[in-house]
Amino acid sequence: MATVYVRDVSEDALTVLKVRAARARQSLQSYVRDVIEREAAMPTLEEAAARAADVARLNAPSGPITGADILAAIDEGRERR
Repeated sequence: MATVYVRDVSEDALTVLKVRAARARQSLQSYVRDVIEREAAMPTLEEAAARAADVARLNAPSGPITGADILAAIDEGRERR
């Protein structure tokens, strides 16, 4: 497991993290590690969009799904009501 050192954290931010760690009944180290792990596990919007585009490209039988395809599917769904 790697070690990360963070310098120049403001006193205000450090105080907030200490309070949150105490409320979670965790040490500051455990709390900050959990925050970092959660952040790393959550894809960015760009990563999620790229993955969605890849999935759409792989699952579309006639090529990539376009905006027109989406609008047509919405219209079709509305007509079925």
